[in-house]
Amino acid sequence: MRPHIVQVALPVPLDRQFDYLIEAHHFPVVGGRVRVPFGPKSHIGIVTGFKHQSDVPTNKLKPITQVIDHEPLWPQEMMELIHWCAQYYQYPLGDSYSIALPSALRKGKAATHEPVQVWSITDAGRDQLAAGNKRAPKQHSLLEHLSHGELNHAQLSEEFSSAILKTVQDKGWIQQDLMAQVMKPWSVNGTSLVNDDDKPQLNEEQAIAIGSINAKREFGCYLLQGVTGSGKTEVYLNAIEPVLERGGQALVLVPEIGLTPQTISRFKNRFNVPVTVVHSALNESEKLNAWLDAKNGTTGIVIGTRSALFTPFKQLGIIIVDEEHDSSYKQQDTLRYHARDLAVMRANKHNIPVLLGSATPSIESLYNAERGKYHHLALTARAGNALPTTNQILDIKGQYLEAGLSGSLIAEMRRHLDAGNQVMLFLNRRGFSPAMMCHECGWTAECQRCDAFYTYHASSQEMRCHHCGSSRRAIAQCRECGSHQMVAVGVGTEQLEAKLNQLFPDHSSIRIDRDSTRRKGSLQQALDSITQGKHDILIGTQMLAKGHHFPDVTLVALLDVDASLYSSDFRAAEKLAQLYIQVAGRAGRASKPGHVLLQTHHPEHPLLNSLTTQGYETFAQSTLVERQQAMLPPYSFLALFRAEAHDADRAEQFLRQVRHIFEAHPIFARQSLVLGPTPAPMAKRAGKSRWQLMLQTEHRTSLLKLLASAKPAINMLDLASKVRWSIDVEPQDLV
Repeated sequence: MRPHIVQVALPVPLDRQFDYLIEAHHFPVVGGRVRVPFGPKSHIGIVTGFKHQSDVPTNKLKPITQVIDHEPLWPQEMMELIHWCAQYYQYPLGDSYSIALPSALRKGKAATHEPVQVWSITDAGRDQLAAGNKRAPKQHSLLEHLSHGELNHAQLSEEFSSAILKTVQDKGWIQQDLMAQVMKPWSVNGTSLVNDDDKPQLNEEQAIAIGSINAKREFGCYLLQGVTGSGKTEVYLNAIEPVLERGGQALVLVPEIGLTPQTISRFKNRFNVPVTVVHSALNESEKLNAWLDAKNGTTGIVIGTRSALFTPFKQLGIIIVDEEHDSSYKQQDTLRYHARDLAVMRANKHNIPVLLGSATPSIESLYNAERGKYHHLALTARAGNALPTTNQILDIKGQYLEAGLSGSLIAEMRRHLDAGNQVMLFLNRRGFSPAMMCHECGWTAECQRCDAFYTYHASSQEMRCHHCGSSRRAIAQCRECGSHQMVAVGVGTEQLEAKLNQLFPDHSSIRIDRDSTRRKGSLQQALDSITQGKHDILIGTQMLAKGHHFPDVTLVALLDVDASLYSSDFRAAEKLAQLYIQVAGRAGRASKPGHVLLQTHHPEHPLLNSLTTQGYETFAQSTLVERQQAMLPPYSFLALFRAEAHDADRAEQFLRQVRHIFEAHPIFARQSLVLGPTPAPMAKRAGKSRWQLMLQTEHRTSLLKLLASAKPAINMLDLASKVRWSIDVEPQDLV
C-alpha cells in the first residue's frame, strides 16, 4: 500500500520533523523540496521519509501545498552526512538542511540553470551583410559574428557594447531569445587532460606522498605536513590527476576567499577541465549555478571555502582540505560544524580519499596521525631552490618605537629594500589605533554595547567597534573631563602604513586588511600588483599571511603578538605557533634567502624560543604532552554552552539550571566535568550580557549521549525561551 504521509524537515528551531498528507497529484521524493503550511505561513522543507501512520490524528494533518522537486537534491551519502551533522553538532535537522542549500533553492527557485539570452541574425541582417556595406564597421563585425550561428549575451558583450547591440536590434538585423541551457557532464574529449608544461620535477618526498595517496581508491585520511614552500599544492594536483582521468570530480577546500584566485589559477593552468568556485562573496545566481554544475557533473574541480563542503557531486573522487589547521573552517554561529572534520566524515561515506594539508597541522590531527587513524606524510624540504629562513627575536623592552617599529627593524627593512627586495610586515590589528584616550584624565572611548574599546579609523574619521559593528564619528573632546587632548593609543595597520610612507618615501607600500579590500575584486588586484613588483612594502593582517606566494619577499616581521603569550584560551599557544610559522613562510619562497624578525617584550618566553630555534614539530609534541597531563582536547571532549540576555542574572540562572540537568544524569559522575557558569571572556557584546558553561567528558560517545538526553530537558526550562542560547560541540574559540 502506498504511504499517504510524508515526513518533512522544516527550517524552524525545533528538534523534530513534521507529518503532512500526500495528495494524489502531489507525490514527493525523499531529498526533494516541498512547500507546506506551517501555522499562519508556509515553509519550504525537505522530505526525509514516508509513513503509513502518524502520532497526530489524520484529520488534523495538513496536506502538502506544492511539490517543488521530482528528484533528490543530494545523493544518499550527502543526506546521511547532513543527518549526522545535525545530530553531532546538536542543531535542528530542518535548519541544517536549509544551511546546506544555496539561498535561491531555499526560496523555492527551480534546481535548474536559468535560460540564457541568445542573439541570432535575422533574414534582414543576412541581406545587410550580403550587401557589404561597411560604413559602420562595428555593426558589420557583429553581423559577421552571428552569421556563423547563435551566440549568448555573455560571449557577445565581451566585444560589443550594449549600445551597439540595441542599435542593430532596432534595425531588425538581429534578434534576442531565451534558450534553456543544456548542461553535459565534463569529459576530456580526446584532448590532453594535463598541461605538462606546468609540471615541475617532483622531489623524493613529494613522489612518496603522491604514491601513497594514489595507491588506493577507497577511503583513507592522509595528513600532509609540509614546511611552507615545500610544494604541497603540487601533491594536491598529482593526487587529483588520476581521479580526473577516471572521469571523477575533486573538491578542494581553502580557508579564505583570498586564497581562491591563486588556487584557481594554479588548477586551471594544470588541468584542461572546468573549474568552479564556491564562496560567500558570490551572488545568489552564481552560487546556484556552481552548485548545479557540481551536482550535474559539468565541472571537474570545485574550489571553495567551508560552505562548499555541502555541494552535491555527480561522481566525487577526492576531497582536499588545504591549511587544515585554520580556524576559519569552524562555523561560529548557527550550525557550528568544523569543515575539516566533516570532510573526513563525507569522504568516509563516499569511500574516497581525503587529504589534509598544512605546514602546521592542528594538535588534533597530529594526535590522530600518531594513533594511526590518519596516514602521516611529510615534506621537510622547500621545493626548488628555496632555502630555509633564518629567524631572529628582537627585544624591544625600553626601546623607542615609531608606530610599532623598532630602530633595529627599520634598519633591517632599509637593507632589504636597498637590495631591491620586498618586505612584509604583519600586524593583526586593523584601523589606525585600537583605542582613543584622553591625555589628561585617562578616559577611554568604549563601545556602549560591548566590553571593548572603539577602534579609531583615521581614513574615515570615525570610531568603530569590531565586535558589534557599531560606529560613530571620532570624538574631539573627553566625555569625562572635557579636555580636547584626545590621543590615539596603540598601533593599527592604517597608522603603520602612514608611518612607513614617511620613513620610506621612495618605496611604495600597500595595506591589505578587511577595510582596504571591501570592494569586489580589490583583493585580487592588490595581490596581482604585489606579484608584479609595484609595491615594495606589504602591510597586512592574517589575510596576507595565508598561502600567498611572493617570490621577492625576503624579510618578514611580526610586530605585536605578545597578547597571545598569556591568553586564558588553552589553544592560544597553538594558534600563535601556527600563525608565526605561516607568516614566516612568506619569506624566501624563491631562490632568495628569507629572514624573519619577531618583535617582543618577552624574548625569554619558551614558546618563542622553541618556535625560532626548533620549529613547529617540537612545539606540537610538547603541547600534546601538556594537553594529556591537563586532560584537554584531544584527550577529552568539550561542549560549550553559551547564553546571552539583556538581564545578566537571567543568563546565569539558565546555565545553572543546565548544570543541574547534567549533574543529575546517571553517567555524569563517572567520566564528566562541568565548569561554570562564568561570564564569557567578553562579558557584554551587542548590548547583551554573555555567560558560558563548559561540559567536558573523557569519551566522545559520553559527550554525545549527555547532550542528546539533556537537550529535551533543557528545552523545557522556562528560561530556555527567555535567553538566547547555543551549544558549540568541540569549540575552537572560547571568546
